[in-house]
Amino acid sequence: MTDHLRQRLVVLLAITSGATDAIGFLALGGAFTSVMTGNMVLLGLSAAEHDGTLASHTAAAIVCFIAGCAIGARIAGTPRADDPVWPRAVTRALGVEAVVLLAYAVAWWGTGSHPRGALQLGLLVVNAVGVGIQSSTVQRFGVSGLSTTYLTGTLTTVVIHLASGRPARHVSRSVQVLGALIGGAALAGVLVLHAPVAAPVVQLACLGTVLVFALVVRNRAARRPSILD
Repeated sequence: MTDHLRQRLVVLLAITSGATDAIGFLALGGAFTSVMTGNMVLLGLSAAEHDGTLASHTAAAIVCFIAGCAIGARIAGTPRADDPVWPRAVTRALGVEAVVLLAYAVAWWGTGSHPRGALQLGLLVVNAVGVGIQSSTVQRFGVSGLSTTYLTGTLTTVVIHLASGRPARHVSRSVQVLGALIGGAALAGVLVLHAPVAAPVVQLACLGTVLVFALVVRNRAARRPSILD
């Protein structure tokens, strides 16, 4: 595993985040699954508008995202000085996320790709757990500013660098992640509106690709123990 390959896999994880948020907002009750700042604002608005449905959806998403973060942190652990580029614990945690998102996808298809009522809330919280796991898992890399979910800080960093006249190449990786988030949301949004049966495929395909590459690289490196953790 090289730093360059890790960046590409992180971009795929950002696509997963964008797609999951778009699906949550458009099809699962109008709440986000990873943008907790947005959910907190929506929770406040729901109180002002006396909207119990929005309040329950946003509050549940927040709680389940927190639960997912805790699960991811327990599985992935914290950065260590002797960590390789891609610690084995990251793959394990993302594997758990894949199981969670697969369960959501099966339920989504079981509703005819048009969940309603309590099923919307149920699928929303499952997705929130999944991206919560991903959010804390990425922190195991120990790379400052690296995230695939909360990206307001990433955007701020990009703007500061560019406004200060620094070379754009210094923030190219951050720009890639931001673009991937937007692209994932756009793609999933189009599918939810026009081909909802395919919407979960975006999440599963991106996350599945990340896991396949991580496992293949590790297997190929098995004869070189020095790069393993």
